[in-house]
Amino acid sequence: MTIINRWIPPIRIHPILLIFIIVSFLTGTIMEMAIIFFLVLLHELGHFFAAAYYKWRIPLVILWAFGGVMKTDEHGNKPIREELVVTIAGPFVHILIYGGLIFVNGFQLLPEALISLIFYYNSMILLFNLIPVWPLDGGKLLLLLCSYLFPFKGAYHFTIISSFVMIAVVVALQLLFLPFTLSAFFVWAFLFVENWREWKQRFYVFIRFLLHRYEGKHIVRSVKPLYVSSESTYGEVLSFFHREKKHPIYIKYPDESRIFIDDSECLEHYFQENQIKGKIGDTFLYK
Repeated sequence: MTIINRWIPPIRIHPILLIFIIVSFLTGTIMEMAIIFFLVLLHELGHFFAAAYYKWRIPLVILWAFGGVMKTDEHGNKPIREELVVTIAGPFVHILIYGGLIFVNGFQLLPEALISLIFYYNSMILLFNLIPVWPLDGGKLLLLLCSYLFPFKGAYHFTIISSFVMIAVVVALQLLFLPFTLSAFFVWAFLFVENWREWKQRFYVFIRFLLHRYEGKHIVRSVKPLYVSSESTYGEVLSFFHREKKHPIYIKYPDESRIFIDDSECLEHYFQENQIKGKIGDTFLYK
């Protein structure tokens, strides 16, 4: 089911959300489902308008229960500050909704019971999306924080692995201490599948990150020298690359001699000469 309009992004309803809609009809909770759908839509539109402001490519927005996913290839390739704005734009919408509810309640424009219901689901969706699990906003914030502190490859792997751990912990706690609910099962199963897909394409994500640097499209905010052994492979050296950092590379040989190369030279040999497992010291031995 796709809705395409010049004023909104292409939107697709995830099968999980369709299941929830059907269940709401059968259980007489269509009002609650309508509120959740509307809040999720506003949340994703917050992300979309922020991304559109920065001219991101956004092929699709997928809505599912208690959240959504804005499909884009820009994560990891845009400035960290820019990605931070796009990420927090979704949760910020819920803050605006709180303000709207206070206004509406002050003028008694809606029944108090309805306002309380909207307030409850608005809080639940906001808190749920801040859980540090990919691709929730909390998971994306975790990736941005790790990317700022650590090399991109390690930060990305840590985010996905920690998401698996968090999902396992939450599911275990629910099974041990809370009654089983089909809705919770579908939500955590969806998150597990999303992380499994992300993990399978981790090499593609890393190569996309390197290509972006190779094409000179990244910004540089600081310089961080890398000191590597001549026995290090190109893959090992590139795994130390940070976002928004320039990396002068100093190669140390067994005889204690050293040579200096620019990180762009390393990327050039990696892509143009297919130096995937080759040792960096062999390439620059006679430099």
